[in-house]
Amino acid sequence: MLTNKEIEKKGMERGNNMYKNFLKRIFDFIFAAIVLVIFSPFFILICIIIKLDSKGSIFFKQLRIGKNKKEFMILKFRSMTVDAPSEEPTCMLKNPDKYITNFGKFLRVTSLDELPQLINVIAGHMSIVGPRPVVCKEHDLIVKRNESGVYDVRPGLTGWAQINGRDEVLIDMKVKYDKEYVDRISLLFDLKCILKTFPLVLKAEGVSENGRIEEIEKKV
Repeated sequence: MLTNKEIEKKGMERGNNMYKNFLKRIFDFIFAAIVLVIFSPFFILICIIIKLDSKGSIFFKQLRIGKNKKEFMILKFRSMTVDAPSEEPTCMLKNPDKYITNFGKFLRVTSLDELPQLINVIAGHMSIVGPRPVVCKEHDLIVKRNESGVYDVRPGLTGWAQINGRDEVLIDMKVKYDKEYVDRISLLFDLKCILKTFPLVLKAEGVSENGRIEEIEKKV
């Protein structure tokens, strides 16, 4: 006979699995659609300012690694000049500041450059919460994530690693946080991540254009 605690635990596990495998996608779609509608005036205004601020397209597209290691094209508002290396992650650039446009600095600090990824969420490439999708060239991170089962879920707009350090989190710790998220996925945990994201974005905590450059340089 199962004890009450064991029955309760199994019930929670079933609920979390249902959320992970079915309800999470519905939650993502509805949440992204609502936010996209609410922010549509800002969306249009940002598009206009980007065109006035510098030459180039409004959107920046780049291949990222998604669920089951399938590549997809991520969308961002363009925050860098047209001559910036398009396939290099910012953390691998020696002097990323020279490529960032005037308005792009504001977009990146406020994370408004990520708004178009709501379209990725609606399309099913991403979730609202999940491990952040990385550039194909970040081999070390990709390998360690794959070994930890991180690619069993869709990447997210925000994630547990972002809440715990964002750009300043080194690879091993990032994978640890990503794995912890995959193991703990639930509606309550996603809501917790979302609520904790807002104050971090407002304070611009953990934003670093050099990212993990020091860690990368040590390996070269």
